[in-house]
Amino acid sequence: MIDVQRLAVLREVARHGSFNQAAQALYCTPSAVSQQIAALERSLGAPAVERSTRGVTLTDAGRLLVEAADAIAAELADTQQRIERLAAERISLTVATFASAGRRLLPAALAAFVADHPEVELTILEAEPEESLPDVREGRADLALAYHLDGPPPARPGDRSGLDWTPLGTDPLRVVLGHLHPAAVRYQARPEPPHLAELADQRWILGCRKSADQLARHADLAGVELQISCTATDYDFAQSLVRAGIGVALIPEIGLTRHPELVALPLAEPSPRRHLGLALSRRRRGPAARLAEQLASLIAEQAEGTARQ
Repeated sequence: MIDVQRLAVLREVARHGSFNQAAQALYCTPSAVSQQIAALERSLGAPAVERSTRGVTLTDAGRLLVEAADAIAAELADTQQRIERLAAERISLTVATFASAGRRLLPAALAAFVADHPEVELTILEAEPEESLPDVREGRADLALAYHLDGPPPARPGDRSGLDWTPLGTDPLRVVLGHLHPAAVRYQARPEPPHLAELADQRWILGCRKSADQLARHADLAGVELQISCTATDYDFAQSLVRAGIGVALIPEIGLTRHPELVALPLAEPSPRRHLGLALSRRRRGPAARLAEQLASLIAEQAEGTARQ
């Protein structure tokens, strides 16, 4: 029989990559952590970790154990929240969202939801997908409005993610220029999206750090090297720098600020984009899960309406 407490210790070792840091997180000694892992390995008859001077890595058996530990932790967190809600005789719903979607997609959906369910205690968390998806998986949130970049979605049917992913469509990144910029003037005369290579000599302002990696990949595809003048963490700030004449910005469509001095142009394909979606836990049951599904449906309707505008 696998000891659940030892699984929890292995989970911390995997999370931190060393016995010392896992011990700090568990408020015990590295020796105690090592003893727990050794006892787990004896019960399995197989090594769970590989030790080296550079730290600790999981074996194939260790990775399976950590997946099981994640599932157990999520189930326990879900059960604890359900018990707390029963004790309090109330229903709460926690929604995690990244900022630009929270500003553009959530308000109308939340207004309709609250009007239908005034008894629900609603909590909104601002979080990027790397935080919000684990929040849903581990029971800290009921629903996440998230995105992924290139590649497969964060969850697929039958996988081990513990999540159901509902696509909401794409959020293309636009190049934002001053309305008198030559590329903006050309586009008004002949609406053909500029190629990234045509803007290679510009100073670039990025609205978030992730778009820097995306832009770099697309610049490689175009065979150009771009000058990044600023990598901000706020789309409004990035667009204010464009208005000041500092450079051109790369901004997701739902993060655009409409301003008469700015023009947002599509880029010729292949162009960078984000893929929006909703994440729900497969393990959640009961009233909160049903309410999360209702809210997810409202958000999806709002996203469709926004796409048609």
